[in-house]
Amino acid sequence: MRKQVNKDQGTRKHLLVHKNDQVVVLAGKDVGKRGKVLAALPQDGKVIVEGINIVKRHQKPRGGAVTTQIQAGIIEKPAAMPAGKVMVICPSCDKPTRVQHRHLESGQKVRWCRKCDSPIDQK
Repeated sequence: MRKQVNKDQGTRKHLLVHKNDQVVVLAGKDVGKRGKVLAALPQDGKVIVEGINIVKRHQKPRGGAVTTQIQAGIIEKPAAMPAGKVMVICPSCDKPTRVQHRHLESGQKVRWCRKCDSPIDQK
């Protein structure tokens, strides 16, 4: 008898891009633009970047006649894009860089810039 294996079981997804990081777009219609990461979606492997990948959504008003909570009309908002299409910008050297992980003496895992050899996570 064959054992059924869940495809998602055992695969751990993580992103090198975190919320509030400054990133530059590497591919797509907004190539070369910079923006701040509003949300990271590791389960989908995507990120939402402020002012990048803007889409239009047609939206009806919701929330009742007296207190309309949601604005009606054509709303422009940023959509999720693959995390592999953006690169983190180092806050020290202000250049796009690949991310390296290091462990501090305290045991904390920190992201480092490969270009200027300084920490990206500053807490």
